[in-house]
Amino acid sequence: MSQDPYKQDNRSRLPKFSRPSGENGDNGSRKGPKFSIYWVYAIIFAVLIGFQFMNPFGATSGKTNIEQFKQMVAAGDVEKYVIVDNRDMVRVYLKPDRVSKYANNSNTSSGKLNEEGPQLYFKIASNEDVRKEMSDYYAQANIPVQNQPSSDVENETNWFSPILQTILPILIFIGIWILLMRKMGGGAASGGGPGGIFNIGKSRATLFDKGTRVNITFADVAGLDEAKVEVMEIVDFLRNPKKYTSLGGKIPKGALLVGPPGTGKTLLAKAMAGEAQVPFFSLSGSDFVEMFVGVGASRVRDLFKQAREKSPCVIFIDEIDAIGRARGKNMMMSNDERESTLNQLLVEMDGFSGESGIIVLAATNRPDVLDTALLRPGRFDRQISIDKPDVKGREAIFKVHLKPIKVSEHVDIHKLAEQTPGFAGADIANVCNEAALIAARKGKSAVDMSDFQDAVDRVIGGLEKKNKIISPEEKKIIAYHEAGHAICGWYLEHAYPLLKVTIVPRGTAALGYAQYTPKEQYLYNTDQLLDQICMTLGGRASEQIFFGKISTGAQNDLQQITRIAYSMVTVYGMNNKVGNISFYDPQQDNSFTKPYSDETAKIIDEEVRALIDDAYANTIKLLTEKRADVEKLAEALLDKEVLFQSDVEALIGKRPFEEKKSLDVDDDIPHPHSGGISEGVPPYDPDVLNQQPAAK
Repeated sequence: MSQDPYKQDNRSRLPKFSRPSGENGDNGSRKGPKFSIYWVYAIIFAVLIGFQFMNPFGATSGKTNIEQFKQMVAAGDVEKYVIVDNRDMVRVYLKPDRVSKYANNSNTSSGKLNEEGPQLYFKIASNEDVRKEMSDYYAQANIPVQNQPSSDVENETNWFSPILQTILPILIFIGIWILLMRKMGGGAASGGGPGGIFNIGKSRATLFDKGTRVNITFADVAGLDEAKVEVMEIVDFLRNPKKYTSLGGKIPKGALLVGPPGTGKTLLAKAMAGEAQVPFFSLSGSDFVEMFVGVGASRVRDLFKQAREKSPCVIFIDEIDAIGRARGKNMMMSNDERESTLNQLLVEMDGFSGESGIIVLAATNRPDVLDTALLRPGRFDRQISIDKPDVKGREAIFKVHLKPIKVSEHVDIHKLAEQTPGFAGADIANVCNEAALIAARKGKSAVDMSDFQDAVDRVIGGLEKKNKIISPEEKKIIAYHEAGHAICGWYLEHAYPLLKVTIVPRGTAALGYAQYTPKEQYLYNTDQLLDQICMTLGGRASEQIFFGKISTGAQNDLQQITRIAYSMVTVYGMNNKVGNISFYDPQQDNSFTKPYSDETAKIIDEEVRALIDDAYANTIKLLTEKRADVEKLAEALLDKEVLFQSDVEALIGKRPFEEKKSLDVDDDIPHPHSGGISEGVPPYDPDVLNQQPAAK
């Protein structure tokens, strides 16, 4: 079972947030219908169709053929005909009293013929052929000369057709070219607009101005009280600059929001956009990156140019580590385009004066990879830490996310907050949503506490595998494994209180797990860490005692104790032989180099192995003494599959160590340590202590 499943992005869980209508930074100001190039194509197509079917010789000129023309001549209906030499056709003029005779039989759109003529026309091969054929016809039909219609030859001047033939291909070419430019520029979706390839160096920042409505406010941000105060002060800087500059102070140029994923950095920035009465430019660090060289730097220049025009304003860059990584650390993987973008950002942030009213707000969960030039005072003057919330913060976050959910009266929000240590805001939003889905699946009218318990189990352990076939022998091993964890946690003084133990398989690999309720703390002493290692080894020790052999179910347990043991020896200086030395360097990116010799590495390995061996021996001793309790608990698990704290108390009695209540944050008690103490940070994150060992 994964022990750190809380890696979700809170942006997908934001309540009530709707993107402004202006997706490309137009702020939704364009209300009317938008012009589309496809209308131009439709008009050109209609013109082509019209000329294809339109009669080029007038709607009142009927079409005939030479055989019908001969019959008209024989009947004496034709007054004259004109051979149009340059168009290879003959125009026929009927006698005025004979026009009505051919009106209904003519091939015209209106069924009428022009009174003045020409009334009819027909196509010919050539002038000479028509003259010869008509001469032969006169001789054959014995038509006298006085009855023969007069004939003439002329050339017509048509200026429209040549112009159309010249301009129409040009118009079609221009239309296709505009379409290609829109496709290359990505259209409106990429921020390029028509001919977007020429605007590729323009900033893609979305502008939230007075005409843009953002539904996120500071009321929607819970559990980040200190960060909200810092951000609200920045907004106050922009609204009332003289309040601070009158005393000689300078408005900060930038603030960096730092914290793990899902803690609400982007949400806080959106709330700032909703609360601030100044223009707010929002974009991601990846929006600067492009395949063309120089585009990123050009977009940075354009962004700050727009910001100066809208001053005072705020620029928010989300995931700034996409362009702000340290330069020159790895020459094999250097990126000149990204570094030029960073250089331009550094120049712009250092170029405008403090009185310009432009504040840059950025967010990242990787402050260790950022360039030191970006973090110096004068660029990002402040670093606002946004950590995972404590129990009070989680309770406030639960209240926010439970507003749109129909919750039962028996739901204890404080208890939910206590049962979700290490959860970020995005994880809590996921729990609330999962609980609502579970309740709806069961056909309930409201979400009760059991639904939230199932939702927490699903987030921690994954989906329950009801159809997973487990043999009775394996199920018995799992039950004794989890019972070993639970009994060790029950009788070890510094272990966390047990909340629930189950052998129901979940997720892709977890066959069972024990859940605890750790108290909120930031410092761990040696006894606490050793007891935690013993509790984690309880599963394997139980298998050794009751079955005489061990299984692969302790894989995750071994990973946890290895991390804790190595952190005790190499990071926290909790070993007499190695001494008060910490080999952890957060600035060291190259994991292939060790800041100690091979001899020291051997000593570290020996001390870690001895520490774990001693803890395992103590665990074996404890479970051997409490063998009867382990059997009771394992049999109960085989029967019920899930046991809660009250069930364990009914089986083996109350826990011998009273639970010590941690001090609330609001208690007016001075802290004994005011500085110089670290909280136990990566690479050996003690958050693992707050999670549950699982059989795999």
